[in-house]
Amino acid sequence: MTATPPDRYAVDRLIRQVAAAAILPRFRNLAEDDIREKKPGDLVTAADEDSERRLTAALPDLLPGSRVVGEEAASRDEGVMAALDGPDPVWVVDPVDGTHNFAHGKDRFAVIVALCQHGAVTAAWIHGPTDGTTVWAAPGQGAWRLDEPEGPRRLAVNPARPLPDMTGSLGYRWRKKVQQAREAERPGLPAKVIRAGCTGWDYADLALGRLDFAQYTRLKPWDHAAGILIHAEAGGYNALTEDGAAYRVTGQVDPRTILLAPDRASWQAMKDLLESL
Repeated sequence: MTATPPDRYAVDRLIRQVAAAAILPRFRNLAEDDIREKKPGDLVTAADEDSERRLTAALPDLLPGSRVVGEEAASRDEGVMAALDGPDPVWVVDPVDGTHNFAHGKDRFAVIVALCQHGAVTAAWIHGPTDGTTVWAAPGQGAWRLDEPEGPRRLAVNPARPLPDMTGSLGYRWRKKVQQAREAERPGLPAKVIRAGCTGWDYADLALGRLDFAQYTRLKPWDHAAGILIHAEAGGYNALTEDGAAYRVTGQVDPRTILLAPDRASWQAMKDLLESL
């Protein structure tokens, strides 16, 4: 039996409380020993660790019998990810997504929480501590912005349009390929390709209509589980480029690539373009 997720606002309040206590006081205020490398180029800060501790302690209280898999716990012991292959509901947490941005004083970072069970995401939250935005979704219930003064606002991805009118998020290698094609005056290229350095920010921007498409490879559940559901519930189309299958949450990092677009036709057009570069 799949557990019923707790009230969306209860989780949002908890995330905001944790951000206010563990993250924002350290923003642009990190001591030298508050930052270290888990491995070369992969930063973790005292804010990541404090945020994850607080969320790990509090989230199970909102759903008795649930467990937590946090990014930092998984970096210390990959075995904790095995909980995602079990029967219990699991909170998947990225305590500070966009740590590099955070550590360097850039405001594009997020807290990501996904409730998962039986390989599916049953509820998802992405919160931006610096702008106060929270985007939430659940299967069949749509994607919503929760922080609007007038009440929750239902979100929808941008309508499909020609690739030259689209803006999207691609990794460095693909941005370079697009730029080379642009310099060669190839037609049919996207208007703009960027990367926020924070997957949570990108996923929120897709649902908020600030981005049209995005592509990511090597899918870690704390980075992507929440955002993929939010995008789909906002009316977007996403699938793995290797076989067109839907992403499922497992206790492993998925080495494949997810492509997100407004609809199936634009997904195929973007896939064809990238494969031709």
